[in-house]
Amino acid sequence: MDINIDDLTKPEVISLINEHLHGMTLHSPPESIHALGLEKLKRPEITFWTAWNGEQLMGCGALKELDRHHGELKSMRTASAHLRKGVAQRMLEHIIKEAERRGYTRLSLETGSMEAFTPARKLYEKYGFHYCPPFGDYAEDPNSLFMTKEL
Repeated sequence: MDINIDDLTKPEVISLINEHLHGMTLHSPPESIHALGLEKLKRPEITFWTAWNGEQLMGCGALKELDRHHGELKSMRTASAHLRKGVAQRMLEHIIKEAERRGYTRLSLETGSMEAFTPARKLYEKYGFHYCPPFGDYAEDPNSLFMTKEL
């Protein structure tokens, strides 16, 4: 699996982001969806990566810089054909290492509180993330859970 910075222009990547956004609408009310679309993922404070096996897109993830010491994990998604192959784990490890390389002291994330998000929460817990109050611009929301990890 190769993980590389991506410019979000390949059709497969655009399709995966659209799948990610659509998936959020299946499990969250509109006011609780915090997933980013293509244009927002291209902002300079966000680095976006894709994972590939040859020509096959396996998944994606992003890191948003909140400040010099704090990053936010964004847009973690595994392509449907590659679920349960360790893609999310590898992407998460990659992003944690990059956050450490940048000198961040904390990495945080927002995820859904619904049952559909349980596998993601278990992965984050496995990597040392713990539940926390809302951070950044987030507000309390019964459909959101917030997690953070000291680096």
